[in-house]
Amino acid sequence: MRTAILLFVYGLAAVTAGPTNPQRIVGGTETTIQQYPEMVALLFSFLGTSFSQSCGGSILNSRAVLTAGHCVVGDPAWRWRLRVGSSMPNSGGVVHNTNRIIMHPGYTTSLGNDIAIIHSASAFSFNNAVRPAIIAGSNYPLADNQVVWATGWGSISFHGPLSPVLRHVQVYTVNQNICRQRYSEIGRSITDNMLCSGILDIGGRDQCQGDSGGPLFHNRNVVGICSWGERCALPRFPGVNVRVTRYTAWIQANA
Repeated sequence: MRTAILLFVYGLAAVTAGPTNPQRIVGGTETTIQQYPEMVALLFSFLGTSFSQSCGGSILNSRAVLTAGHCVVGDPAWRWRLRVGSSMPNSGGVVHNTNRIIMHPGYTTSLGNDIAIIHSASAFSFNNAVRPAIIAGSNYPLADNQVVWATGWGSISFHGPLSPVLRHVQVYTVNQNICRQRYSEIGRSITDNMLCSGILDIGGRDQCQGDSGGPLFHNRNVVGICSWGERCALPRFPGVNVRVTRYTAWIQANA
């Protein structure tokens, strides 16, 4: 998983089950929320008092955000808040309380169906820094070796500090069979509901801890949700995202 270290402190089941390797942006550069107004910083507090960024998400409409299931599994909605309209994860923009979390019914601790929707208690006001994402449809064409962009506030190196500003990185889609074969070497499964991305056999660019739940863009369409990976930015192992095109109908029904 690519959830921020804060969740490890509290020992949540969402982190202790399945792959324990949250994601952040490695090898990327700073960007702004005006370039990615779809981005949401998901703020977590175990006790509901002091909130800080732990995952990312994509705005679906004026009250719903798409994220990774492992970010929010088992949590009541009051543990989460949503910061929109800011390039900084823990300041600026507008913070909204949440009132509902919808987990995919097929979610598993091995990160199958790692997708969820979190609902805001108040409506987002759209402007040049807050805007709904374009969600790839079920028939959206996405070939191997296509340029995709990942964004987030996660760490810039494995177990390194979280980024204080929004970052983005250009990577490429990875052939499903190659990704499946690589991960089988270490006993992990890549399903058809997953989408691999990175710089195969070179590494150096990836999502990492704290980037979980954030979008993977292809031509401004959200095609992936940051989910998990073997460490971060390794040459042999790409990052693993939820393949959004497999869930378009579910997203539309629950947003």
